[in-house]
Amino acid sequence: MNPDYAMFATIAESGSLSAAARALGLSPAMVSKRLARLEAKLGVRLAHRTTRALTLTQSGAAFHAEIAEIMTRLKVAEARLIGARDVPAGRLKVTAPTSFGRLHVAPHLDGFLRAFPDVALEIELSDGFTDIIAERVDVAIRITAAPDPRLVAQRLATSCRILCAAPAYLTAFGEPRSVADLGKHRLLAAEGQLPWPVTSSGRRFTIPGTSHVRTNSSEIVRELALGGVGIALRSLWDVAGLLADGQLVRVLPEVDGSDDVAIYAMHAPAPALTAAAARFVDHMREALAQPAWA
Repeated sequence: MNPDYAMFATIAESGSLSAAARALGLSPAMVSKRLARLEAKLGVRLAHRTTRALTLTQSGAAFHAEIAEIMTRLKVAEARLIGARDVPAGRLKVTAPTSFGRLHVAPHLDGFLRAFPDVALEIELSDGFTDIIAERVDVAIRITAAPDPRLVAQRLATSCRILCAAPAYLTAFGEPRSVADLGKHRLLAAEGQLPWPVTSSGRRFTIPGTSHVRTNSSEIVRELALGGVGIALRSLWDVAGLLADGQLVRVLPEVDGSDDVAIYAMHAPAPALTAAAARFVDHMREALAQPAWA
C-alpha cells in the first residue's frame, strides 16, 4: 500500500496532525506536507485543518473507509500467512519412490492426518525424477547417496542393500561363492542401477554386468528375483520380510551395497518450508527411527 495512504489513515484515526505526527514519529510539518501532497495527487481535499483539530471532508471520510477496509484485509492475509507458517494446515504435496512409499510411507499417513486434520495431503509415488521446485513439491522422500545440494536433505534412515535370490534360482544355477562368480550368473537391475557399488571387509568396488531382463521398474526387479529369474541387489526395507520367510535367500553375505546410500526427506530451504511440511518430516523421522527392516 502507498505509504501516504497509510499515513492518511493514521491522521483520520488520530483526529489531529500533531497526534498523527507523534504516532508516526514524524514532525507535524512533515505530516502536513505529505497530506497536502496526497490531496494534490488525488485532486480533492481530504480534511479541513484548524490549529487544534482536523475534520475529514465527505470525500476524505469515504476514502478513509476504503483504506481502512483494505488495511484490515491486509492484516487478515498477513495473519493467515503467519498461521500457515506456524500451524500445520493447508496443502501438503509429498513425493516418494513407488515401493518405499507403498511399504513405509503410506502406513504412517493415517497417524499424521489424525494429528493434523487441517492438512490437505497430496502424495505421488514415482521412481522418476521430480523437480521439487518446478512441481511445487513440499517434501520429497528420496533414497540416494548424493542429495541435491540445492535442497535441504534431512536423513531419515539408513538403506542397507544386500544380494539375494530365490531358492529356486540357486537350486537351478548354483550359489556364487565369490564376487567373481557373479560373472557367470543372471543379474537383475532396473535401468541405470548397474554396475553395483558395493563394500566388502571395508573395501569398496563395483560389480559390473548387464541385467538379464531390461526394465525401468525396481518393483519388477524384485518380482523377477522372487520368481527365480536371477540375483538382485535389494534394499533391506524392500526384502527383509521375504528373507525372513525364506522366499529370498541372501547371496554372498560378506557383500553389502554402498553404505553411502540413505533415505532422506528433501525440501526447499527455509522460509519456504511450511509448518505442515516440517511436521511431516518430523513424523517420518520418528516413524523410521527404529525401522521394521533393521
